[in-house]
Amino acid sequence: QVQLVESGGGLVQPGGSLRLSCAASGSIFRINTMGWYRQAPGKQRELVAAITSGGNTDYADSVKGRFTISRDNAKNTVYLQMNSLKPEDTAVYYCNAAVQRRVSFVILDYWGQGTQVTVSS
Repeated sequence: QVQLVESGGGLVQPGGSLRLSCAASGSIFRINTMGWYRQAPGKQRELVAAITSGGNTDYADSVKGRFTISRDNAKNTVYLQMNSLKPEDTAVYYCNAAVQRRVSFVILDYWGQGTQVTVSS
């Protein structure tokens, strides 16, 4: 079993900052790509940012220049630093990881439970 536990969500004013964390644990040999998705009320879930095991990153156009994704491989943890937050960033943010499992080495997708980010004055 693999579990992803997210933290760091909350309420912040427009222009403020927030840092999300997601720690993976369980039967893990290696974590390949990790990413953050978000889903606003009444909207479809969308990719926010992704990072490979080697540190290559990809961002949604709407967050480029404002958000930074990073990871600590020793801790199996991915972070999302969110700056210059806007009301339209309000959503539930979900962590995703492509995990190569121990022993079998199969690659499976896992999801965190989600953490609420609210940007409002």
